[in-house]
Amino acid sequence: MSDEAEKKRAGSGDPASVPSPGSRRPGGRTARTRAAVRDAVLTGLTELGYPGLTVEYVAEHSGVHKTTLYRRWGGVEGLLADALDLAGEDTWLPPDTGSLEGDLRALAHEVVDSFTDPATASAGSALIAAGFQSERAATALRAYYTERFARCEAIVERAAHRGELPAPGGTVDAGALVRSVAAPLFLRLFVTREPVSAALADQAADAAVAAARAGAFTTNEPAGAAPGAPERAG
Repeated sequence: MSDEAEKKRAGSGDPASVPSPGSRRPGGRTARTRAAVRDAVLTGLTELGYPGLTVEYVAEHSGVHKTTLYRRWGGVEGLLADALDLAGEDTWLPPDTGSLEGDLRALAHEVVDSFTDPATASAGSALIAAGFQSERAATALRAYYTERFARCEAIVERAAHRGELPAPGGTVDAGALVRSVAAPLFLRLFVTREPVSAALADQAADAAVAAARAGAFTTNEPAGAAPGAPERAG
């Protein structure tokens, strides 16, 4: 299977869509089995939701015997957590358009596209819904997004190097800035259930840029300072 085909099988790869932390993805037959199981889990979530997903369903749709599934994954929660682990092992990188505004707009558009494209929306939404019904799924979901947003911090670092985000006497909280772009979109998608659009994506990104330039995400401590370190007198 080509790298591109494998990436498509693994999901959209955008910041919005996790074996154990630190484990490496195996190759060969084991990888194919894991991918088949992951696909069956995502299909089951889309068709049945988390409450309806069973090991028997995954066994039937993946071709992997249920005793193997129980032995390796332990049950539905383990299967779901591994599906998120696997989704986080792709090679996705955040947009690099040459400007902070362009990067954040492109990022916001990826979030919107991920949850409105019929090819990806159902599975992504089902994974997030599962996080409200299973603590293990919630833990895996948090790990996935923590790693995803960490990749996105490169956007803020590039902007700082270009001089787009001056932070005299402090440093910009890159993680908070990136999350502020996705937050209003996720609110509409999963709390108020309102529609999202390209225009709203641009609005979210532009608001985050304006807030960043106004110092909303600038911490009081300069880069490299130890948290809680006392200020020097004089």
